[in-house]
Amino acid sequence: MSWKTWIKAYKAYLQLERSLSKNSVSAYLHDVKKLLQYLDASGINKEPRDVSRADLDHFLTWITELGVSANTQARIISGIRAFYVFLQTENELAENPAHHISPPTVARKIPEVLNEKEIESIIRSIDLSKPEGQRNRAIIETLYGCGLRVSELVSLKISRLYFDEGFLMAEGKGNKERIVPLSGQALKHIHIYLDDYRVHLKVAAGSGDILFLSRRGSHLSRGMVFYIVKNLAEAAGINKTVSPHTFRHSFATHLVENGADLRAVQDMLGHESITTTEIYTHMSREYLRDNIMKYHPRTRKG
Repeated sequence: MSWKTWIKAYKAYLQLERSLSKNSVSAYLHDVKKLLQYLDASGINKEPRDVSRADLDHFLTWITELGVSANTQARIISGIRAFYVFLQTENELAENPAHHISPPTVARKIPEVLNEKEIESIIRSIDLSKPEGQRNRAIIETLYGCGLRVSELVSLKISRLYFDEGFLMAEGKGNKERIVPLSGQALKHIHIYLDDYRVHLKVAAGSGDILFLSRRGSHLSRGMVFYIVKNLAEAAGINKTVSPHTFRHSFATHLVENGADLRAVQDMLGHESITTTEIYTHMSREYLRDNIMKYHPRTRKG
């Protein structure tokens, strides 16, 4: 039987035999679909009964690489285990490949992730009465709303922002460019920063096309972004080690937690597949944008 058939049967089992709520059923199905997304993205054409323990281990490594939090990984593992227990009850499996897979441990070095309330607290801690306040707001919204690396943020060019289409072009590792959708809040606050702050700066030579500038109108350094983020986290009372990369991990985790397609998240982060030697599958602009618009918290909040 195909994945589609088994997922349909599993849904009926959760609804009728286990009498789970609509939200619980949806969560269990999302976990199974994430595994299917991984298999599709990796070119692994297997039915549920043929998935091996090694396949599941590679799947866990994959979502770890995406920056998905330990708590989210543990929940996904629980959902996949439940699915394979169901397959056993249906006599589809002689042995359960998910039986021995374990939640992430400290040894896996799961990155620190901020929850949505902590993100909101950091944003509220920005002093908009200061000249650089709008710039800092736009920086945080772009880090979190687009999942950029700090190196991508400080090198981001105005000419690579496509406001009408809702995208930016980021230059990642190895000078590889990728299209990243702009979340609603990132788009809004970049506009405010450009119109209300940056337009009044005396721009230094060679920095005319750079989006985020220092108060002196020069290229903003990586160290300065770390300093900005650290101070905002402290002002918000966040008792975690927060860096610009924390927002990238939070971006990935919150998209996955809200049901985004793992392949789309992988592509937006600019990751290559870690299970094959092929470059990650490129999604269409519309497909990536749909995932941001539907699943990212800073878009849903208008």
